[in-house]
Amino acid sequence: MKSRVQELAEKINMTYDEFIGEMRKRGCSEPTAGKIWRGEYENFQDFSDNDMNLSNLRKAAYVLRAMTGTLLPK
Repeated sequence: MKSRVQELAEKINMTYDEFIGEMRKRGCSEPTAGKIWRGEYENFQDFSDNDMNLSNLRKAAYVLRAMTGTLLPK
């Protein structure tokens, strides 16, 4: 099953390596960018349970040319 990030990347024909590279350019570590790519931030009960830094989600939204809210699960 694809993560929301992977779905958005697919729409703009962005590969995993391109996504990681763009995130690294914006100061995000490779392990954190990988977690974002896999959608590990999507599984939480309460937003305070989410260990993914919101600024990194903003970076991902910018890279994917999307709004930050579109990355959050419904």
